[in-house]
Amino acid sequence: MPTELFRQGDHVCVAFHDLVRGEGGVQANQFLIIHGKHSVLLDPGGALLYTPLNLAISRYIQPKDLTYIFSSHQDPDVIGSVDRWLMYTPATIVCSKLWGRFIPHSVPYYQKGAGVDRYMLLPDEGADIPLGDIAIRAVPAHFLHSVGNFQFYDPVSKILFSGDLGVSIYDGPYEPIKDFDGHVSTMIGFHRRYMASNRACRWWARRIRRMDIDMIVPQHGPPIGGKENIKKLVDWIDNLTCGVDLLPDD
Repeated sequence: MPTELFRQGDHVCVAFHDLVRGEGGVQANQFLIIHGKHSVLLDPGGALLYTPLNLAISRYIQPKDLTYIFSSHQDPDVIGSVDRWLMYTPATIVCSKLWGRFIPHSVPYYQKGAGVDRYMLLPDEGADIPLGDIAIRAVPAHFLHSVGNFQFYDPVSKILFSGDLGVSIYDGPYEPIKDFDGHVSTMIGFHRRYMASNRACRWWARRIRRMDIDMIVPQHGPPIGGKENIKKLVDWIDNLTCGVDLLPDD
C-alpha cells in the first residue's frame, strides 16, 4: 500500500515502498509529487516495476498526465524502465547532464518520440525545476554514490528526496524512524561501500545544513523525520569514513 508522506490542499507526496515482489530485485521506493495539475514521478525503477507502479500511481493521477520523471542517478533500479515511460507518457526525463547520453541506452533506437527533446539535463550546480507555481530544487549530491547525483527538494512539504543517501537495510514498517542512533547499524555497511569519500560527505553536509528540511526520504528503507533526527543524520554523514577512505595503503 502507498504511504502519503504529505498532503496539504492540492499538494501531495506519496511513497510506493512495497512493489518489488520475491527475491528477484532489490526493494526500492518510488515517489510521486502532485501539485495541482502537475506531477513528478521520482526514481521509477526498472522493467520489474513498470506495470505495478503504473497501476499504483493511477490511484492518484493518470500516467498520460505525468509532467516529469526525475532520475537521481543512472542505476537500473532508478531509471531502467525509461523506455516505457517515454513511450506511454508525455513526461520529460530530468537527470544529470552526465547521464543524458547513457540513460537512452535503455531505449530502442527505433522508438519514436524518445529523442533529446524529452530530456532536461541538469548542470552540476543543480537547478530549480518549475512545477506549476512552485519549483522543485535539484540539489547536487555528487559522488554519493554516483558521479552525477542529484537529490530533489520539495519546498511545500520540505521533504528532501535523497536517493541513495540515508539508505538502510531495514525490514520494519515504512514510517519515519524514531531512534536514529539505533538505526545506524542498518545504514553503516551500505554507506561505507557506496559513498565515495568523506570529502564528498562533508561537501553535502555543509549544503544541507543551510536548508529547511522536515523529512529526508531515501530510495531504500524508511524516511528520517524530525529536526533532531535530521541533524543526527547530517552529522553522521559529515563524519563518515567511507569509499576510497577505506582503501588499504598497501
